[in-house]
Amino acid sequence: MDCKKALEAAGGNIDEAEKWLRQQGMVKAQKKSDRLTPEGVIASYIHAGDKIGVLVEVNCETDFVARTPTFKEFVKEIAIQIAAASPKYVAKEDIPKEIFESERQKIIETLKGQNKEDPDKIVQEKLEKFIVDNCLLEQPFVKDQSITIRDLICQRIAQIGENIVIRRFVRYQLGEEIEK
Repeated sequence: MDCKKALEAAGGNIDEAEKWLRQQGMVKAQKKSDRLTPEGVIASYIHAGDKIGVLVEVNCETDFVARTPTFKEFVKEIAIQIAAASPKYVAKEDIPKEIFESERQKIIETLKGQNKEDPDKIVQEKLEKFIVDNCLLEQPFVKDQSITIRDLICQRIAQIGENIVIRRFVRYQLGEEIEK
């Protein structure tokens, strides 16, 4: 029925219908965002070759939903995303202020002496790229680069009907942090 409503709202244009469905998913997700998420799943993923491993905690509202194949598949997709894109934080709000300021200063230092028209805009763009590279929710989904992980969560909230929160994760890579 949602597809029919979307096509009617978009006048038969499939691309517009997809946008409409995404928007509706975000509206539903926003309405559910205040709900508590005490249940969920802690899942693991070991990438082929056994060189990268991920543990991720994804929460939802009920144990019933946490046990469904749809939810478990979603959590696996998130673990694969973490293995592939190696984010450091769940959301941009999780970036410590010191690290964000340090990154800002590095960018400003690299621009010194260069005659750029709008250095503030360049700094802002580079900081946005830093956020996308390091924050899971802002990254493009590895299986569909046209949406972010935040968009994917909104889609799943609309599909499942419960609030979903990626609480935390840890990513291990063989040989990481070993000086060579």
